[in-house]
Amino acid sequence: MISMNRTIVVVSLALIALSCSPSTRQAVVPRDPHSFARPEEVVVTHLHLDLTVSFERRQLSGTATLTIDNKTGAPQLLLDTRDMTIEAVTLLPEDKAATWSLGETVPLLGQRLAVDIAPTTKQVAIRYATSPNAAALQWLEPAQTSGKKHPFLFTQSQAILARTWVPCQDGPGVRMTYSARIQVPPDLLALMSASNPTVRSRTGLYEFRMDQPIPSYLLALAVGDIAFKPVGARSGVYAEPSVIEKASWELADTEKMIEAAEKLYGPYRWERYDIIVLPPSFPFGGMENPRLTFATPTILAGDRSLVSLVAHELAHSWSGNLVTNATWNDFWLNEGFTTYFENRIMEATEGRPYSEMLAQLSLQDLRATVAELGDTSAMTKLKLDLEGRDPDEGVSDIAYNKGALFLRHLEEKVGREVWDIFLRNWFDEHAFRSSTTEEFVTYLQKKLIKGNQKFEKELDIHAWIYESGLPTTLPVITSEEFKRVDGEVDQWKSGAPPKQLSVTGWTTHHWLHFLKALPDQLTIQQMVALDAAFGFTRSGNSEILALWLQKAVASDYRKADGALESFLTGQGRRKFLRPLYAELAKTPDGMARAKAIYAKARPSYHSVSANTIDGILGESK
Repeated sequence: MISMNRTIVVVSLALIALSCSPSTRQAVVPRDPHSFARPEEVVVTHLHLDLTVSFERRQLSGTATLTIDNKTGAPQLLLDTRDMTIEAVTLLPEDKAATWSLGETVPLLGQRLAVDIAPTTKQVAIRYATSPNAAALQWLEPAQTSGKKHPFLFTQSQAILARTWVPCQDGPGVRMTYSARIQVPPDLLALMSASNPTVRSRTGLYEFRMDQPIPSYLLALAVGDIAFKPVGARSGVYAEPSVIEKASWELADTEKMIEAAEKLYGPYRWERYDIIVLPPSFPFGGMENPRLTFATPTILAGDRSLVSLVAHELAHSWSGNLVTNATWNDFWLNEGFTTYFENRIMEATEGRPYSEMLAQLSLQDLRATVAELGDTSAMTKLKLDLEGRDPDEGVSDIAYNKGALFLRHLEEKVGREVWDIFLRNWFDEHAFRSSTTEEFVTYLQKKLIKGNQKFEKELDIHAWIYESGLPTTLPVITSEEFKRVDGEVDQWKSGAPPKQLSVTGWTTHHWLHFLKALPDQLTIQQMVALDAAFGFTRSGNSEILALWLQKAVASDYRKADGALESFLTGQGRRKFLRPLYAELAKTPDGMARAKAIYAKARPSYHSVSANTIDGILGESK
């Protein structure tokens, strides 16, 4: 980690860089503990990929040509790689075979690729092939897809998995433009986080461009039997043909969300906003790959009740993609800002009562996470220290919900009008740059606090960012809708049969609050009565079903066993898998059941999910 003195220098230099062109400027950031690269010496400014996709070998092979800026005349270019075969390296324009070496394998980080370069070297071309077990790549057999006829490939580069399929400077503090030529089987469509086709090429060759500079974790590729349907002038949906109609109906309000976001914090700068609904093994709810959000099919509830996920991934087009956390220690700058922005989009499109339900659910989840981790745990701080640890460990309600509540706290202190101007200026002035927590604090002090020490004390910035647990200045959130739900919960606790409760007009969020308000463990009679009244075990809503199944496991409600196994083997979203396996693992019988189910399910999970469940069940793979 860097010293405080160096942090101050970094922030000062970053502020000076504000006047640079968005297409070329690189922020000066701290040394990234999760990367071998030294971008302060030599930085990659453009990537060109020329790759062939082989489903038979489960391999990407070809060439990555890196355009570099040797800012210091350094003799070496240092890159991140992991589990890939480097075949040859060539210097351009010299057209000369390079001297290169791979370092020792470091857990999580992979191997450093060091390439000797000359002061005149402008590009470095690397011929390579990925491993069949590359962690970012998930190769699906036809049986694992909706259509059952064609294989499917998708990538997940965040946080430090881009290095498993592209030799690169794999840290969020380095931004580059990119282009690509991707050869796939002629009966499949290829898509990337770039300009995209909407119809198949007869030859299976596709070309892509991303002219806005992005960090490596936003590199993305999907290949499969994919159809497209527009839902707006600059938005559309990709999905397997058997899913496309359902997906496009569910996501029909995407354009309305884009317009709401622009009214809040300025123009959308990525030209198009399309969404691909992936097969169910995708490990996250969504991934904000620019121009092409990757989304889980678990959001297709049939009633548009889970589309706040789209608002979240769309908001990343400002917070995350446009202004990016400089290192994974600053992860909250991506996710806290985005979760706050998501709620503002939902307030604009669905109304304040709706968004306040989302906010209260977030607060409930945050309190539960702090209780689980312990309120003195360093992992409950917004600013993290993840050196020597997998940055994936920073993905929790802390970054998302504590971060969002901090911004809501600031909004309430300064007033929404002032806050919105401030936040739009933050996005505009830091566009296409990576920023640190310290830079944000400096910006707050300069633009809002302006030397007012009393006001600074009221904002409680240090407690929110650098201290564990929840600060005393936590906003009070009261949902009038949830007061109605609480009334029905009280009726149930007083002995009213579930069938007599007044639940007409309840949305997904009402039901989630209802389930969260019930005791952790229920009697079998209570579970049977609730299930008979509301059909929870048969629910087609993934959020409701996942929460109900946790109650079922905790209460030993074995009538839900079939639904539990189907859910755990039928989708790979880590948000749902982790708490269910963790609940099962609390008892010897549950652990045995969990391991039996996992043995069937693990081959269909992405490595991101599998690694998490391995840890819960003590598996070694």
